[in-house]
Amino acid sequence: QVQLVESGGGLVEPGGSLRLSCTTSGHSNTLASMAWFRQAPGKARDRVSCISSSDGGTDYLDSVKGRFTISRDNAKNTVYLQMNSLKFEDTAVYYCAIDMDSAYCGDLYEYEYWGQGTPVDVSS
Repeated sequence: QVQLVESGGGLVEPGGSLRLSCTTSGHSNTLASMAWFRQAPGKARDRVSCISSSDGGTDYLDSVKGRFTISRDNAKNTVYLQMNSLKFEDTAVYYCAIDMDSAYCGDLYEYEYWGQGTPVDVSS
Protein backbone atom coordinates (compact mmCIF):
# COMPACT_ATOMS: atom_id res chain seq x y z
CA GLN A 1 0.00 0.00 0.00
CA VAL A 2 1.47 3.29 -1.13
CA GLN A 3 1.50 5.98 1.53
CA LEU A 4 2.65 9.58 1.50
CA VAL A 5 3.27 11.57 4.66
CA GLU A 6 3.86 15.31 4.54
CA SER A 7 5.45 17.44 7.23
CA GLY A 8 6.90 20.88 7.70
CA GLY A 9 3.86 23.11 7.46
CA GLY A 10 2.99 25.74 10.02
CA LEU A 11 2.52 29.39 10.79
CA VAL A 12 5.02 31.81 9.30
CA GLU A 13 5.20 35.57 8.83
CA PRO A 14 5.29 37.12 5.37
CA GLY A 15 8.79 36.95 3.97
CA GLY A 16 9.61 33.85 5.97
CA SER A 17 10.54 30.36 4.83
CA LEU A 18 9.35 26.81 5.31
CA ARG A 19 10.51 23.48 3.97
CA LEU A 20 7.92 20.82 3.34
CA SER A 21 8.85 17.15 3.21
CA CYS A 22 6.94 14.23 1.79
CA THR A 23 8.11 10.70 2.45
CA THR A 24 6.62 7.82 0.53
CA SER A 25 6.44 4.16 1.47
CA GLY A 26 4.94 0.98 0.18
CA HIS A 27 6.60 1.07 -3.21
CA SER A 28 10.01 0.90 -4.82
CA ASN A 29 9.24 2.90 -7.93
CA THR A 30 11.94 5.55 -8.09
CA LEU A 31 10.77 6.46 -11.61
CA ALA A 32 7.49 7.91 -10.44
CA SER A 33 6.78 11.58 -10.99
CA MET A 34 6.04 13.59 -7.87
CA ALA A 35 4.38 16.91 -7.27
CA TRP A 36 3.17 19.40 -4.70
CA PHE A 37 -0.32 20.83 -4.90
CA ARG A 38 -2.09 23.36 -2.73
CA GLN A 39 -5.67 24.22 -1.99
CA ALA A 40 -6.88 27.37 -0.30
CA PRO A 41 -10.39 27.53 1.24
CA GLY A 42 -13.02 27.79 -1.45
CA LYS A 43 -10.53 27.42 -4.27
CA ALA A 44 -9.46 24.69 -6.64
CA ARG A 45 -6.44 22.50 -5.99
CA ASP A 46 -3.50 23.80 -8.02
CA ARG A 47 -0.25 22.16 -8.89
CA VAL A 48 2.50 24.22 -7.27
CA SER A 49 5.47 22.27 -8.53
CA CYS A 50 6.45 18.91 -9.93
CA ILE A 51 9.63 16.99 -10.57
CA SER A 52 10.12 14.31 -13.14
CA SER A 53 12.18 11.23 -12.44
CA SER A 54 13.55 10.84 -15.96
CA ASP A 55 15.79 13.89 -16.00
CA GLY A 56 14.98 15.73 -12.80
CA GLY A 57 13.12 18.35 -14.77
CA THR A 58 10.92 20.68 -12.73
CA ASP A 59 7.95 22.91 -13.29
CA TYR A 60 6.44 25.66 -11.14
CA LEU A 61 3.28 27.65 -10.82
CA ASP A 62 4.03 31.14 -12.16
CA SER A 63 3.26 32.80 -8.84
CA VAL A 64 5.93 30.78 -6.99
CA LYS A 65 8.73 30.85 -9.55
CA GLY A 66 11.94 32.14 -8.04
CA ARG A 67 10.64 31.58 -4.50
CA PHE A 68 9.93 27.84 -4.28
CA THR A 69 12.28 24.96 -5.09
CA ILE A 70 11.33 21.32 -5.42
CA SER A 71 13.84 18.53 -4.98
CA ARG A 72 13.85 14.80 -4.35
CA ASP A 73 16.06 12.27 -2.61
CA ASN A 74 15.34 8.87 -4.10
CA ALA A 75 17.47 7.11 -1.50
CA LYS A 76 15.12 8.45 1.16
CA ASN A 77 11.94 8.24 -0.93
CA THR A 78 11.40 11.88 -0.08
CA VAL A 79 10.47 14.98 -2.03
CA TYR A 80 10.93 18.47 -0.62
CA LEU A 81 9.49 21.89 -1.27
CA GLN A 82 11.62 24.77 -0.08
CA MET A 83 9.43 27.87 0.18
CA ASN A 84 11.08 31.26 0.58
CA SER A 85 9.74 34.81 0.61
CA LEU A 86 6.33 33.53 1.59
CA LYS A 87 3.32 35.73 0.90
CA PHE A 88 -0.19 35.89 2.35
CA GLU A 89 -1.53 34.30 -0.82
CA ASP A 90 0.60 31.18 -0.26
CA THR A 91 -1.68 30.23 2.61
CA ALA A 92 -3.23 26.85 1.82
CA VAL A 93 -3.13 23.18 2.61
CA TYR A 94 -0.22 21.64 0.72
CA TYR A 95 -0.44 18.10 -0.61
CA CYS A 96 2.17 15.89 -2.18
CA ALA A 97 1.22 13.37 -4.79
CA ILE A 98 2.82 10.61 -6.83
CA ASP A 99 2.13 9.37 -10.33
CA MET A 100 3.27 5.76 -10.41
CA ASP A 101 2.63 5.42 -14.16
CA SER A 102 4.76 8.24 -15.47
CA ALA A 103 8.21 9.68 -15.05
CA TYR A 104 6.99 13.10 -16.19
CA CYS A 105 4.98 15.90 -14.66
CA GLY A 106 1.27 15.60 -15.23
CA ASP A 107 -2.12 17.04 -14.42
CA LEU A 108 -3.92 16.63 -11.11
CA TYR A 109 -6.02 13.66 -12.21
CA GLU A 110 -2.91 11.68 -13.19
CA TYR A 111 -1.60 11.45 -9.63
CA GLU A 112 -2.97 8.31 -8.04
CA TYR A 113 -1.77 8.65 -4.48
CA TRP A 114 -1.94 11.63 -2.17
CA GLY A 115 -0.78 12.64 1.25
CA GLN A 116 -3.10 13.94 3.94
CA GLY A 117 -1.93 17.52 3.50
CA THR A 118 -0.01 19.92 5.68
CA PRO A 119 -1.32 23.42 6.36
CA VAL A 120 0.72 26.53 5.65
CA ASP A 121 -0.52 29.77 7.17
CA VAL A 122 1.27 32.96 6.19
CA SER A 123 0.14 35.60 8.63
CA SER A 124 1.45 38.55 10.56
